Amino acid sequence: MQQPSCTHLVLIPSYNPGPGVLETVRAARAQWSPVWVVVDGSTDGSAERLLALAEHDEGLHVIVLSENRGKGAAVLEGMEQAVARGFTHALTMDSDGQHPAELIPEFMVASQAEPSVMVLGKPVFSADAPALRVNGRKVSNWWANFETLWMGIGDSLYGFRVYPMTPLIRIMRGNRWMRRFDFDPEAVVRLCWAGVRPINRDAPVRYLSASEGGVSHFRYLRDNVLLTGMHTRLFFGFLGRLPALLLRRFPSR
Repeated sequence: MQQPSCTHLVLIPSYNPGPGVLETVRAARAQWSPVWVVVDGSTDGSAERLLALAEHDEGLHVIVLSENRGKGAAVLEGMEQAVARGFTHALTMDSDGQHPAELIPEFMVASQAEPSVMVLGKPVFSADAPALRVNGRKVSNWWANFETLWMGIGDSLYGFRVYPMTPLIRIMRGNRWMRRFDFDPEAVVRLCWAGVRPINRDAPVRYLSASEGGVSHFRYLRDNVLLTGMHTRLFFGFLGRLPALLLRRFPSR
């Protein structure tokens, strides 16, 4: 394993992931240091297991929130603490084993080569991926690209990505949204509005069955209502920014 980075860390928000979270964290640690986990008010005993793991691993840092705040809020808490320690970039990944830990170094190298960009994972689905999840994200992806005049968002929902933390923290502090399931797509749209260019890297995604330890907190109706409200909100924000976006996308020659 390489020496710990002083600029880039892996940031894993975690809410009731089950025992499989230890495998996820170990896989991330095998690829990178440091790895931070933000336990978002979990009640499944995972906080205790992660804290015990961190006692024997200097490259693992665990933050425990006393109550569930939502994915975006957990990421924000981790980023604020990381920036206070001098870090500049965070690769976010889910705690449930869906994301490819083996690609962490590749994504980090891409970010280190171009620190001003965000490096977005573009999911590569296996044949057994749920059709409802695969097809349903196409709507959100279309809206995210429309709202940014097709700046190049390969996938708006896939949470395996590297963010430059300072502009994202500034954006999140400036509004009350982006705290739950709406975090991933709204983050990329608003970062594009702020001039942070996306680059995309293919990354496989796994949908684990319950027998494999898979835990999903996705609720089809609830979360699609949340996404619909988010894109409605972003659409009106897009209209107000349209002249500036047009100038940026199509500068006069």
